Amino acid sequence: MERWSWPSGGAWLLVAARALLQLRRADLRLGRPLLAALALLAALDWLCQRLLPVPVALAVLAATGWITLSRLARPPRLPVATRAVLITGCDTGFGKEAVKKLDAMGFMVLATVLDLDSPGALELRACCSSRLKLLQMNLMKPEDISRVLEFTKAHTTSTGLWGLVNNAGLNDIVADVELSPVATFRKCMEVNFFGVLELTKGLLPLLRRSKGRIVTMGSPAGDMPYPCLAAYGTSKAAIVLLTDLFGSELIPWGIKVSVIQPGCFKTESVMNVKLWEQRKQLLLANLPRELLQAYGEDYIEHLHRQFLNSLGKALPDLSPVTDAITDALLAAHPRRRYYPGRGVGLMYFIHYYLPESLRRRFLQTFFISPCLPRALQPGQPGLTLSQGATEGTQT
Repeated sequence: MERWSWPSGGAWLLVAARALLQLRRADLRLGRPLLAALALLAALDWLCQRLLPVPVALAVLAATGWITLSRLARPPRLPVATRAVLITGCDTGFGKEAVKKLDAMGFMVLATVLDLDSPGALELRACCSSRLKLLQMNLMKPEDISRVLEFTKAHTTSTGLWGLVNNAGLNDIVADVELSPVATFRKCMEVNFFGVLELTKGLLPLLRRSKGRIVTMGSPAGDMPYPCLAAYGTSKAAIVLLTDLFGSELIPWGIKVSVIQPGCFKTESVMNVKLWEQRKQLLLANLPRELLQAYGEDYIEHLHRQFLNSLGKALPDLSPVTDAITDALLAAHPRRRYYPGRGVGLMYFIHYYLPESLRRRFLQTFFISPCLPRALQPGQPGLTLSQGATEGTQT
């Protein structure tokens, strides 16, 4: 073992010097990824000492450490200078926090809110610089979108528009597809797809001129069959596909396009238990009698209880998402996909590589556990033929 100490120590000295230099330049973060990488290097060192000749072991350890630190390093970033960015949905959550971060970095931020007098809008006015421009916009109203487009064109003539962050989104129901009104699907599509499409298309001339960035907030619910998020997930699947199309078609223009697929975070809208309760009561009040008999009120209560329980796993720190937005706007080579949030990588691994039955069980275990509708529970008479025919005509 003694004959290995000097070569091994030399390789570790090289790795340590590179890591310290990157930490000093803020190209590297002292966190779990770095500690995990160092632990793996230590395991590799142990193997090399036992299996390889000294020169080969030294080369393997040094090269692996160098490559690992290169992969962990933050990509080079563009200067902020006088860049202008439009962010939608800034009343709460990711949008509000992104505005604060980008404003502090020196961006000229145009932020849209549903209500100019909302608590979030008032907070942004109080804590941000005079560069911030707050705009009222509802993505379901074409006149609002047109007004924001005209304002953006008029107020970015000197700076140009560098980035568009499509953050605004809507999810207002937790229910099976059959229990969700078609109007809810249309409403989600109007906000999460058609509104984003109209705004993005309207800003493309400005973004083409600046060779800028488009950043769109997606959701894992758009990639996986999350129980009871059908309307929301379907609209997110549509907008992510559209964003990928933009990403391919705008390459010749120099526009870079990214999608952020965040895990569950404690935003104000997500954690508003009172609002979810109101939406549940509205669903129960408007559900056709035959469907309510078939599924039962207990079934819907169970779904909402499980959904609210799942929010207990939400992360309070929104910085992974705002960091992803910043990187997508400023990295010289931004990623096409960002997956901020604990466990999101594992979730996608399970979704892509494990059998369908295990994927479904995973989502049920960590999101909403299964519950039998009333008509399928033991001892229940089940659906009559006339009831089944009636429900078939409604769906």
